[in-house]
Amino acid sequence: MKHLETFRIFNGEQQIWQHASTALNCQMKFAIYLPDTVKTERLPVLYWLSGLTCTEQNFITKSGFQRYADEENVIVVAPDTSPRGESVADDTAYDLGQGAGFYVNATQGRWAEHYHMYDYIVKELPDLINAHFPTNGKQSIFGHSMGGHGALMIAFKNAGNYASVSAFSPIVAPSQVPWGQKAFGAYLGDDKADWQAYDSVALLAKYRPTLPILIEQGDKDAFLSEQLKPELFCQMADELGVDYQYHLQEGHDHSYYFIATFIGKHINFHAQHLR
Repeated sequence: MKHLETFRIFNGEQQIWQHASTALNCQMKFAIYLPDTVKTERLPVLYWLSGLTCTEQNFITKSGFQRYADEENVIVVAPDTSPRGESVADDTAYDLGQGAGFYVNATQGRWAEHYHMYDYIVKELPDLINAHFPTNGKQSIFGHSMGGHGALMIAFKNAGNYASVSAFSPIVAPSQVPWGQKAFGAYLGDDKADWQAYDSVALLAKYRPTLPILIEQGDKDAFLSEQLKPELFCQMADELGVDYQYHLQEGHDHSYYFIATFIGKHINFHAQHLR
């Protein structure tokens, strides 16, 4: 593992690291925020999953989360959104290939060699973080858009691993919207039965999760009606009696301005369940 950068921010450090990933068969970067309290005690970890086109940089430079992570004494880890490198399969479109891993384990063609983001987020990255940093074994997960899909899906499938889950503008039913259908078709193949293993609405019915769930959505989000469809999640959760919080925020869009407005609320939500 190679240290790349450290920046002092609030009462802690924002660090960037690089390592060789066995799950993804390439070099990967991740960002980690370490409050100064790690010098004297072990802390819980909050994993952030970013959306389409993002790297490990977007969240740490745009959201302002560090202030709240410092106040709540939580480590925050933000990985890249896909495998990277010249030898890694890619596409000219922004919503497929590098920067668009969709947090699945690809099984098809040229994607199968590297695109195993599910295994990376669920197993390899937490093992790496726990081995090299002063963590206490407690963790939660959250994300935005494609990363909101990833956070919900991963938490539902691995509920015993996470104390809580939240999402900003998540793609809740990827098998029913263009972004997800394109990615799932490429990575997983044409059998839509295989897609259900990574679809949060389908997973609600399969697992009936009981961990705390918080979803934030802007009502001026340009992708709301075509790509996000939060009503599908709410309808299924209501039918099943799955408890969740859903907040539709007036005037807010899909951007990091929206995330920055409510990031403190989400970190506080997770901190309560990580104590």
